[in-house]
Amino acid sequence: MEHQKSGSKLTRTHSSLLRSSVHSLSSIITQHEHEHEHEQQLLLDVDDHDDKNKKPKKPHVQAQAQSQAQAQAHRSSAYSAMAVFFLGACSLLFYFFYLEVSFSENFLLALIFVAVALYFVSKNKGLILRSFSLAKLSWEENVKRLGFSKAAAAARPVQWFIGEPAATTTRKKAAAAAKIVREGVEFYSNGDFYEGEFHKGRSNGSGVYHYLVNGRYEGDWVDGRYDGYGIESWARGSRYRGQYRQGLRHGYGVYRFYTGDSYSGEWCNGQSHGVGLQTCSDASCYIGQFKYGVKHGVGCYHFRNGDRYAGEYFGDKIHGFGVYHFANGHCYEGAWHEGSRQGIGSYTFRNGDRRSGGWDAGNLKQSLPPLSDVVLRAVQVLVIRDI
Repeated sequence: MEHQKSGSKLTRTHSSLLRSSVHSLSSIITQHEHEHEHEQQLLLDVDDHDDKNKKPKKPHVQAQAQSQAQAQAHRSSAYSAMAVFFLGACSLLFYFFYLEVSFSENFLLALIFVAVALYFVSKNKGLILRSFSLAKLSWEENVKRLGFSKAAAAARPVQWFIGEPAATTTRKKAAAAAKIVREGVEFYSNGDFYEGEFHKGRSNGSGVYHYLVNGRYEGDWVDGRYDGYGIESWARGSRYRGQYRQGLRHGYGVYRFYTGDSYSGEWCNGQSHGVGLQTCSDASCYIGQFKYGVKHGVGCYHFRNGDRYAGEYFGDKIHGFGVYHFANGHCYEGAWHEGSRQGIGSYTFRNGDRRSGGWDAGNLKQSLPPLSDVVLRAVQVLVIRDI
């Protein structure tokens, strides 16, 4: 009935609302304090009764019992305070949203609620702090019990370094920078320019080097030099396609000269070296061994007039033992010296006649029978060496 009367007065005047609200809240606070004191008195009576009827307990057991009792009392006080606060908030929200009251009355009621809340906080500051700490401890205990503790998940060994992290970071940055490949164009003072990939400030990867007048190179680069596979062409028409190493032709490649000559075969340090095929614009060709850019070793040469030679070369000249077939049908087999017949050999004419013996500067100086041991031995040595 008192609440109904206060409600009826609330719609008429502001003073009745103020008195009823303050009176109801103060009575709740007083009742809460009486309950707290009563609980403390009951705990003290229980302790006195236990001391009289039972033997004295150990100090740590008594302290533990007292702390548990105090914690229980604080917990109950905290729950009651939270319940009071929750009921007051619900009442205020109900009044705001479900009752048709003017804005001025709502504002006044809000001020009253804030004042009462501040008064309650000032009077029960210690109780609120203890309630908060108890709620926090209860929450942590529940989290630990359920196994969701962050401390267990974050329990990792701590490592301390002196200078290592910075050094490691520097090394990682240097390694990352070393792996970066950039593309760009670089111009030189002589008019040449390079366009392609750069690594560590030098030409690395794929790129094209343009000579001002002479020509261009397109292919692989390593540390600013031709290295790998590439194509080099010159202004006059010569062209090389093949392998490079450290800026020089090395490996297998094909060189076509602007004159019409060509070489395809093995290269070493920029020169034909190894086995290769050389063709000339006059239709002559040589297939065989090369050494440092010249014919050297065993090879076969087809001359433009139809002559054919198969045998040894030394320093780009016919030298050693070999067989020379002339276009008119004649044939010479025997020893050679710098392109001339010299030594033991046999010359066969196309009609079947044969002249054998010792030769000097292309002329027969000592005639010997064709089936003599010296001649046969020379021819057999030639045959064996050809095999």
